[in-house]
Amino acid sequence: MKTREEQVVILCGGEGTRLREETEFKPKALVEIGGRPILWHLMRIYDHYGFRKFVLCLGYRGDLIREYFLDYRWRDFDFQLDLRSGERKLLARQQDAIEDWEIVFAETGERTQTGARLKAVERYVTGETFLCNYTDGLSDVNLKELVDFHHRCGKTATLTGFHPRSRFGVVRAADDGTVEYFQEKPILAEQTSGGFFVMNRGVFGYLSTDPGCILETQPMEAMASDRELALYSHEGFWYSMDTYKEALALNRMWEEGRAPWRTWE
Repeated sequence: MKTREEQVVILCGGEGTRLREETEFKPKALVEIGGRPILWHLMRIYDHYGFRKFVLCLGYRGDLIREYFLDYRWRDFDFQLDLRSGERKLLARQQDAIEDWEIVFAETGERTQTGARLKAVERYVTGETFLCNYTDGLSDVNLKELVDFHHRCGKTATLTGFHPRSRFGVVRAADDGTVEYFQEKPILAEQTSGGFFVMNRGVFGYLSTDPGCILETQPMEAMASDRELALYSHEGFWYSMDTYKEALALNRMWEEGRAPWRTWE
């Protein structure tokens, strides 16, 4: 698919405190699913639709994200090494297997909140429209349809609404105590914002350089008040990775060959 001009800004600077089993020594973005970081999976989703220009907002252990991509070719692909000269050369058949990605690595502060991280990379966003995401959820959302919807609405920002899965089982009983309904962790009817945004440059006017600026609070509330925020409803797959248990679940999906976000195949 032809490379699109819109950039993808990915907020990957958080600690992932509820994933402490995985994130004590590495950022949440590098938590692996099927042997690859969740950040890689997310970028492959965008790549499938032609989005290959990325701006990574780094923070907690951002050095490890830099190292991952700087060593990418030598870690995951076959190469030839001249031990005496130190010269390394990818083998011809491996060169074409490397993703054609252009990545800006931007340090946005270790403790900075989401809104301030986004504001910090304003100078790197070159187009009028760009996409934005966290690194805590995967989906099979059709990104071309999402962008088309955003342009039709003509709003400053479009968020994608997903149906979350309850973290608890649901039970209902009759007046006499007889259980009439029981379901373990059902998918809820309500929707939540789970990333996969499309935004115009006007969004930067709602943001602050204050490190405490949280995208999901005052900026989005202001956009909603100004009727400048649109909702794209996605009825398909979406799964968040906020906890270690959810990371294990995503790994099981991958290992069992039932990973709906694997749209590139």
